[in-house]
Amino acid sequence: MQLRNQHVLITGGSSGIGLALARQAAAQGARVSLVARDPARLAAARDEIQRLSPAAAPVCTATADVARQSAALAALAAAEKIHGPVDVLIASAGIARPGYFTELPTEVFERTMAVNYFGTLYLVQAVVPGMKARGRGAVVLISSGAGLVGLFGYTAYAPAKFALRGLAESLRAELKSTGVRVTVVYPPDTDTPQLAEENRTKPIETRALTAAGGLWSADDVARVTLDGLARGKFSVTPGLPLTALAWWHSLLAPLLRWHFDRVAARARRDASPV
Repeated sequence: MQLRNQHVLITGGSSGIGLALARQAAAQGARVSLVARDPARLAAARDEIQRLSPAAAPVCTATADVARQSAALAALAAAEKIHGPVDVLIASAGIARPGYFTELPTEVFERTMAVNYFGTLYLVQAVVPGMKARGRGAVVLISSGAGLVGLFGYTAYAPAKFALRGLAESLRAELKSTGVRVTVVYPPDTDTPQLAEENRTKPIETRALTAAGGLWSADDVARVTLDGLARGKFSVTPGLPLTALAWWHSLLAPLLRWHFDRVAARARRDASPV
């Protein structure tokens, strides 16, 4: 799918993977709309994109907490008033709070699901009917490597990203004959402000486990994502470890659990005072 002259709406578009996707989409000639919570960061993102792609259409920004349906739909309406119906929805807004299960308050689980899953669902529900009526469009859901396999320390985050995987797989089946494409992306650890925030509470076992996937740049994740979209791919797994995990997880699950348990135990042992 080519992005030139397409209205691309990106949630979580003021930083990290969302901003990288916005920069690259604008460079390809898309009409870009950004949705995020912080108006100052949105304005900075808009100015950066306009500076890098001066020939691109003006970037539309809308401030919203996508976990609130009314706010998400108001942002969508504002974007469509400027750029017309959304041709490509990229749901990149997300939060993560790693930690030990017994130490995480219930509110963290609720908020994580509200932003990552429902903050995606509300906008998908809003744009898909129009896409079906026009016989074209694309929905891109940014899940996570933690949406492929449950990891130590991600008891709040992994279920929300697994939910996106289930939504994408079910939605793909329903929309297959309509002209509306569905793509789900499973990024590894990516060098973003979100990861910096995660690292503040990430258990030592989680650090040891996620290190195996390497550290990607937001630009590289965005490039692989848009390439997958252009090629009509359903599942986008940046890097060999996640690609192998996506293909072989069910067969390898017992071995993976054994390996993950050993890595976590070693991390605890190494961190323990002698």
